[in-house]
Amino acid sequence: MPTNPAFAHYAVLTAMLAPAFFLTATASLLMSANNRLSRIIDRLRVVLMELEETVDSEYRAVLEKRILIQRRRSLLILRGSQLLYVAISCFVGTSLTVAGDAFVGYRFGAAPTVLAVLGVLAMFAASLFLAREATLAVAAVNEEMDHRHAIARMRKRAEPPRETDSN
Repeated sequence: MPTNPAFAHYAVLTAMLAPAFFLTATASLLMSANNRLSRIIDRLRVVLMELEETVDSEYRAVLEKRILIQRRRSLLILRGSQLLYVAISCFVGTSLTVAGDAFVGYRFGAAPTVLAVLGVLAMFAASLFLAREATLAVAAVNEEMDHRHAIARMRKRAEPPRETDSN
């Protein structure tokens, strides 16, 4: 840090920029995770309504599997969100220790660096949870498309051939 007191506050502000950028990135990921959780909840409500209305035991089993997948997805989003909140806390802690360090004569030692590293690790772990959830989401959509496509093919085969007018 600069020894000139007139420039010390610039060094502190500069050191606080990196955590601020990480805070912005983390907040964006958290917003995305919350949007994904909303979609999961909406989809789960639809599947639960279908489950209530169906009497076909085979289809009920399919719906039960879909409910389990939505549960897994929501748990992954929850864990990812929790880690993102930890990351935010670490980045705020980094900024506070950087700013406070200048006032107490740089006695915090490695605390700002440790908090920053913990924040980045939490963000990394959260990204892994969110990536796993995205994989499950795509698998769920593919399964539903395949199932609906199979139903459409069976209905097409069961339909009597249409008579065409040959005039």
